[in-house]
Amino acid sequence: MHLPELEPATSRSTLRIPPGLSLPLTPRLQAAIDTADMRRLARVGQLGLVSLVYPGAVHSRFEHSLGVFRLAVAFVDRLQADETFAELVSPEDASAFLAASLLHDVGHWPFCHPIEDMRLAEFPRHESFLRSILLGGELADVLRRDWGLAPERVASLVEGTADDPAGRLLASLLSGPVDVDKMDYLARDSLHAGVPYGRHFDEERLLASLCVAPDGGSLAITSKGVTAAELLVFARYVMFSEVYWHHAVRAATAMLQRAVWLLRDRVEPSQLVRFDDSAFVGWLRTAAAGTPAEPLAEGLFGSKRTLAKRVVSFDAREHPELHAAVAGRSYVELVTIAERLAERLTASLRRPITAATLLLDAPPAEKEVEFRLDVRMPPRSTKPWRSLESLSPVVRALAHEQFDDLVKQVRLFAAPDEAAAIQNSDGLEELLLEAVRDACV
Repeated sequence: MHLPELEPATSRSTLRIPPGLSLPLTPRLQAAIDTADMRRLARVGQLGLVSLVYPGAVHSRFEHSLGVFRLAVAFVDRLQADETFAELVSPEDASAFLAASLLHDVGHWPFCHPIEDMRLAEFPRHESFLRSILLGGELADVLRRDWGLAPERVASLVEGTADDPAGRLLASLLSGPVDVDKMDYLARDSLHAGVPYGRHFDEERLLASLCVAPDGGSLAITSKGVTAAELLVFARYVMFSEVYWHHAVRAATAMLQRAVWLLRDRVEPSQLVRFDDSAFVGWLRTAAAGTPAEPLAEGLFGSKRTLAKRVVSFDAREHPELHAAVAGRSYVELVTIAERLAERLTASLRRPITAATLLLDAPPAEKEVEFRLDVRMPPRSTKPWRSLESLSPVVRALAHEQFDDLVKQVRLFAAPDEAAAIQNSDGLEELLLEAVRDACV
């Protein structure tokens, strides 16, 4: 397959990104990364609030996008030897996949994911911004002029809406059990957070095992990649446990969500995708001044970090009734439950508990997607294809059960000067259940 990114390294320039990696700096890549929309991503943190807990995690979505592009080139290079891939995917299709891998985050705004998790009407999904960016303006011109591509094709791969065989296959390379996005963010986030967990999977072995599933519409691996895939699942599990859902990161997340909730009537959605981190923080602090959101915004972004304190945590194994009662609730319900709980605690403790800073953090309604991946077995096997879950107890346990039952806990946070009193109150679990029943009748 002839693509400029697959030409021998001696014949083109390269771009270096951490940790000591190179990617092909072709003219069409240069044209794309020099656009205003891509440069904005250089000022948007990949991990947002995680840097309040892991100070080194200040890398940008721009760096991550380049890392995803590097892996996309490696995926195409490997898969062009696969007969099904070669039949389905034309050089133009492959170019669209490379462009989609580079541009998949252009619709993100600062702190996008925790705000989107609230599912408020005031905040459109970032995918809607991505489509408008790719279909009009500077990036659309670059895709047509420098890449020879229809912007609609690139957008459909990012969104996963392509309905042709090549489009479905390529979309699975961008978002699936094994994909270019996941493989980059796990390793890159781990590197910058200063923890080893996300880097302990064998990228080279996994790449070498890539093939096309028997349905022709998704990615698969050969049996030689089973252990590498297991390590990827484990890396993802531990990164969620120790980084993304670390209790202090969740405290910061709950603070941001409540501040945004309190200020939601001041949001202009069209501003969001124009913000970088600095502009968003400036808007939030200005809007919060003199309101109940001010201690939350200042605790996150003011001159002194002051995070809410964890009062109690409930997982699905030890506290099944409470976890089931709270997990999956809408954000409106979580706020109402916290307000009812604040009233009960105020009466029980005979001291005022501030409703605006009593924060209930709960897993979203969506469960983790099961790690469904086909595995091509050796030639003499009785079954030519098996599922990864059927071959691996590690995947069966970690891919979804551990996520939903243990990692994604229900947590209650409070202002530091109120947390200890609440933590020592009698019957806290029952008070919370009463608040749920009262708020969600």
